[in-house]
Amino acid sequence: MKTPIAFVSQLDNKQRSSWIGLLRKALPSEKIEFAEDLSAVEKAGCEFAIVANPSSTQLEELNNLKWVHSLWAGVENLVPLAKQRSFDIVRMTDPKLAETMAEAVLAWSLFLHRKMPTYSQQQRDKQWKPLLYKEAADTTVGILGMGRLGKVSAQQLTRNGFNVLGWRRTQKQDSNVKCYFGENGLNLLLPQVDILICLLPLTEMTHGMIGSNHLNKLPQGASVINFARGPIIDNNALVEGLDSGQLYHAVLDVFEKEPLPQDDTLWEHLQVTILPHISAVTSSTTALEVVAKNIRLYRATGELPTVVSLDKGY
Repeated sequence: MKTPIAFVSQLDNKQRSSWIGLLRKALPSEKIEFAEDLSAVEKAGCEFAIVANPSSTQLEELNNLKWVHSLWAGVENLVPLAKQRSFDIVRMTDPKLAETMAEAVLAWSLFLHRKMPTYSQQQRDKQWKPLLYKEAADTTVGILGMGRLGKVSAQQLTRNGFNVLGWRRTQKQDSNVKCYFGENGLNLLLPQVDILICLLPLTEMTHGMIGSNHLNKLPQGASVINFARGPIIDNNALVEGLDSGQLYHAVLDVFEKEPLPQDDTLWEHLQVTILPHISAVTSSTTALEVVAKNIRLYRATGELPTVVSLDKGY
């Protein structure tokens, strides 16, 4: 007998209703319910859940979970609970997600490369002042994190003429761009980079990883894009770099607290572009295909898709 599937998230009611409706349509033979609507017996028998950035308290009553399937790529909030409760995590590996991220990486790299922040300021000041043009081939983009998102983004940038370098924590050359590895490699990469893009997962090792020591190794006038997670880059160090003239501009799509509080000074900083966590939005169409395929496989064979390494955090 099939056990019900719990859907757990912190989305607003409209988004929750939309997602559960789509999940039920994609998996008509399954009973998919909001976790709070399950009976005590159903909660006790629930083996797995589909989640969208749930809080730990929302999963408390599902005591016998074997695994959870995340609709998002980021799973850092689930890892501590999974270690404590001994369940597996399947993260979203939607191929469309990498394409969407690559599109955002290219768009905002061009924004910085063509000095759009300066032209915006000149418009406010009513200045007509053309800047010298620099070819894309003379701009080096460094990508921190060369997983699938990083590799597809690097390909997109390369196709558009940029010089691209990559960095990853451990040595593994599986991309078409030159990659550096470890702390020594990071110190070699940074002085070459005009635009630094963070696509790293948030783990114990990457939390607070990029601070003033690293930002000061960038060439003067370099820019930063954070499309990963807010806590990876020290925002105080970032602002110091912007204020001192060490850095030109920062494009931030992620923050330690989201939504970004109204009283946060980043809102007013003229050298910061703030985005509401939209660089790589999960496509419901392709995400549902991935989830349905994985659940059907589990029902048929008992096999789990590739799960997150709880030690690595991704």
